[in-house]
Amino acid sequence: MVVENLKVSILIAVFNGEATLIDSIKSITSQTYKNLEILIIDDGSDDKTYEICKSLEKEDKRIRIYKNQDNIGLTKSLNILLEKSSGTFIARHDIDDLSSPERIETQLNFLLNKKVDFVYSRAHIKKSNKLIPGISYYLPKKIIMKFKNPFIHGTLFAKKEIILKVGKYDERFKYSQDYKLAFDLINSGFRVKVLKKPLYNLNMENNISEKYKSQQAYYADCVRKYKVPD
Repeated sequence: MVVENLKVSILIAVFNGEATLIDSIKSITSQTYKNLEILIIDDGSDDKTYEICKSLEKEDKRIRIYKNQDNIGLTKSLNILLEKSSGTFIARHDIDDLSSPERIETQLNFLLNKKVDFVYSRAHIKKSNKLIPGISYYLPKKIIMKFKNPFIHGTLFAKKEIILKVGKYDERFKYSQDYKLAFDLINSGFRVKVLKKPLYNLNMENNISEKYKSQQAYYADCVRKYKVPD
C-alpha cells in the first residue's frame, strides 16, 4: 500500500439519483485508500437527491456537497468540481455504479509505479456480470479511438495537472465529454493504460448513454472528426 500523503479527489455529478445514491457513495467511502475528498454536485435534481447527499456529508467529513440551481449537464458540473478539488489526483465515479473497495489504491499504486499519466480499468456490467472491454481490451487504444471510446469514464484516474493542461472537459461537448477528454489527453502526449483487473460495476440500464444514444453518437462523431459540435 502507498503512503497516504497524496490526496485523491473523487468527482461525482448526480441528477435524480436517489435510488442508487447511498450504495454508490458507500462504495467510495469504503475504499481501502482513505486520503480522499469526495466532491458531489447535485445537478438540479427534483427528487430527494440533495437531502440524501447532505445526510451523507454529515456522516463522513471527506464528503463535500454542492448544488446547481438548474440542470446544466455533466460536462459543466464536472468542471465545477475540478475547480473546487484540492487533490493531486482526480478520479471519476458515476452515481449508478459501484467502485471495488481496492479501486483507488490499485490505480494510484499503478500510476505511481508505471510511466503513465492516467489510467482506467475494466468493469463488470451490473446484473449480467459481463466483463468489458472484452476482446477490444487487447487491441491498441490509438486504433480503437478512431472508431469508438475504449474507456469507461467512471473508472478514470488521472494526475489533476494533465486535465488542467488540456483545458479540463471541453464544454462544447454536452455528451461524449469523456471521449473528448481522453482524445485531448492522448493527442497531447499523455500516456494511458487500462488495467486488466475489473475494479468497477457499471450500470448499463436507463443511463445517459442509453437515454441519449443519438446525441452521444453525434458528439462522438465530432470527436473522431476533430469537429466542433453545432
